Amino acid sequence: RDIGCVVRSLGCFPSEAELHELLTKAKEEEPDGFIHLEKFIPVMTKVLLDRSYWPIPEDVLLHAFEALDENKCGYITKEDLVKYMTEE
Repeated sequence: RDIGCVVRSLGCFPSEAELHELLTKAKEEEPDGFIHLEKFIPVMTKVLLDRSYWPIPEDVLLHAFEALDENKCGYITKEDLVKYMTEE
């Protein structure tokens, strides 16, 4: 269930369908619910080398931050960012 966070922390942003496909490639035959590192590393290495998933476009990120900038001052404070990331 945490594989999406791991993949995204590596700079890849697959859709949910692409993430499911990636999981299918990395899963063991055993129904234990875990992806073993020995299976994950080769699959993720190929994804990174092939640049399979593009990062989120800069304009999309900018729009997201603009939506959080309620006062339209061109920035959000550290406190607001922490609040948004942990509470909302």
